[in-house]
Amino acid sequence: MTEQAPIYVYDGVCVLCSGAVQYVLRHDRSDPPIRFVDILSAEGRALSATHGIDPENPKSFIYIEDGKAYTQSDAVFALFDRSGGAARYLKLFRFVPRPVRDWAYRLIARNRYRIFGRRDQCYIPAPDERDRFSLSEDVSSAR
Repeated sequence: MTEQAPIYVYDGVCVLCSGAVQYVLRHDRSDPPIRFVDILSAEGRALSATHGIDPENPKSFIYIEDGKAYTQSDAVFALFDRSGGAARYLKLFRFVPRPVRDWAYRLIARNRYRIFGRRDQCYIPAPDERDRFSLSEDVSSAR
């Protein structure tokens, strides 16, 4: 049986989220590699509805691996554990109780556009990366 690729459902207009996508693209050596789903794509809307996230105002990204969905700080740990690079050392903060980690996550998530900025359009992957993405219709037609 072939393992299903993990899925990172992200806010495509968020500079922080798009930066995380680019980081994972550089550091992901997993097999199968992580797939990226824009939360405003049809697939992203369906996944966010399934996991109680409003795609128009996401309070968390979603990371899905082996049929299990992670949100907030657990999603950060799971995503960067899989992707590698220096961010995998974030797991040192797992000793912090989840309510405290999630409080910090929500604080950053609430202020992410103000702190990091907002893009006019979703990150558009390079041609050799496109098979790993499910993008919103606006971005897909821009290719």
